[in-house]
Amino acid sequence: MLARGAIRRLLLIWVGLCGYCFLRASAGFPRSSSRCTYIPRSMALCYDIGYSEMRIPNLLEHETMAEVIQQSSSWLPLLARECHPDARIFLCSLFAPICLDRIIYPCRSLCESVRDSCAPIMACYGYPWPEILQCDNFPIDHSLCISAISDETTESRRIPRASCQDCELEEARSPKEVLDTFCTSDFAVKVQISRRNQTSSSIFDCDMDSRLEVLKRGPLLPTEVQPRLKQWLEWDATCVHNLMRGTHTGAYIISGEVQGNRLVVNKAYAWNKRNRNLHLAVRKWKHHRCRQ
Repeated sequence: MLARGAIRRLLLIWVGLCGYCFLRASAGFPRSSSRCTYIPRSMALCYDIGYSEMRIPNLLEHETMAEVIQQSSSWLPLLARECHPDARIFLCSLFAPICLDRIIYPCRSLCESVRDSCAPIMACYGYPWPEILQCDNFPIDHSLCISAISDETTESRRIPRASCQDCELEEARSPKEVLDTFCTSDFAVKVQISRRNQTSSSIFDCDMDSRLEVLKRGPLLPTEVQPRLKQWLEWDATCVHNLMRGTHTGAYIISGEVQGNRLVVNKAYAWNKRNRNLHLAVRKWKHHRCRQ
């Protein structure tokens, strides 16, 4: 597989590979009419990805740049969910294949990794993984296909999975509203989250303080709360990223559901001095009785 690193390295790696018979995933490609063209700024999916020229028709058989732009733009909302760190390079290898002397396909393992993380998010909105992106269409990993280029530090961890929930910070409009949220939730905890690297904005670079204040643990055993929260921090990338937006450390009250071996955060509040309704609700919670 390709050495992991910046995609622009491909330009250096593939030059001089003449004479190698590359495995094609599509017998009809490339066509004699295929040509190289600059990736336009209006192609938001792949503009400034690390190389400047792409081949048309592309690997999805789009004939014109107008068609490429239209079809590729439909994938931007999925990228915004940050379902996989290599989703963009996988999609661009198909929508905007790098313009070299032979066709470079994504490796099957890259397709499978992106599919396994992103397909569940697509399913949240009623969209199946497209037939045209079936991973069996792509070559088994070898030196002439595009493999994962994620940073080495994320390889030893499971790929974070985005949530179907938006998980934005809520405004505590009244103590009663917060108490009602706690009552209808399976769990509620106060957590401190910080970035490992203060200069980083990576969604994969957060830690949770070991000191927790458990307000409600519901069906969870006392020993399960912290491990499950650490799993949530690692897997639910979109939610954590939204909570940490604009800050490098913060305290939060989060609550939600226990779904199998996963925690799903439905409500989150910033814990600060200005949020008096939240502080009052937490003080009252110890003696609060939920309505049956």
